Amino acid sequence: MTPSNPTFETLCYAVEDGVATITLHRPDQLNAFTGQMMQDLIAAFDATDADDNVRAVIVTGSGRAFCAGADLSAGGATFDFEKRYGAKPETAHRDGGGRVSLRIFRSLKPVIAAVNGAAVGVGVTMQLPMDIRLASTDAKFGFVFARRGITPEAASSWFLSRVVGISTALEWCYTGRVFSAQEALERGLVRSLHAPEDLLPAARAIAREIADNAAPVSVAISRQLIWRMAGASHPMEAHKLDSRAIQSRGRSADVKEGVSAFLEKRPAAFPERVSQDMPDFFDWGGEPPFA
Repeated sequence: MTPSNPTFETLCYAVEDGVATITLHRPDQLNAFTGQMMQDLIAAFDATDADDNVRAVIVTGSGRAFCAGADLSAGGATFDFEKRYGAKPETAHRDGGGRVSLRIFRSLKPVIAAVNGAAVGVGVTMQLPMDIRLASTDAKFGFVFARRGITPEAASSWFLSRVVGISTALEWCYTGRVFSAQEALERGLVRSLHAPEDLLPAARAIAREIADNAAPVSVAISRQLIWRMAGASHPMEAHKLDSRAIQSRGRSADVKEGVSAFLEKRPAAFPERVSQDMPDFFDWGGEPPFA
């Protein structure tokens, strides 16, 4: 499938040479997160999944910030769902950041964060389900929730400890302090640091390595296997799903092409597409109901 590039109110979206770049674009507000940005991000990842031309996704920000957290223009009512949305106290209201994180979690394309500046609150928690995070030396991070009187969101209570370990996760959430890109690197939140002008080229180089060499269906299955098995209760669960996956791939046209290309010492031209060739033994795009 090759849909035309969509347009969004709070994002810039472009696809070039197999790489989609999603840029958070409210630079005058430091790309602060709004309900519209939530809807736009979910729709953008729907678009990347649907477009077989997209082999990898980069997410970055316009201007000085990646995302400075929730838009606080509503003041003290910002996080009061009862006042803002009419939600009853006894009714659970879905956290908008969590809806974005879960959509990224379900992505069938690899996701690379290029963190160009400040990333606090939802600006950092939305990065956690992204696969590879690179940061500018100018970037800074903060899980500032306790300093605002709220709690971690965007499913970060599941993701954060898996990314950096429980002790670091708790320290950052307990203190709510803003910390440097260097600390983010040392504690495993980001893969590497780059001068500001080198950040996007470095992210694109990783995306190109994926787009130019890997079978799209294999990448999509691998991404889902590794993320979903992070919460499995026993390695047997992974063994069962791995076995089904490799059995399915083993008889595919991609395997024939991949092996032939290796033996013939040439680049592979994988014929299968994520939009139509994902195996049907698992609900790759599904999630449990919210109640």
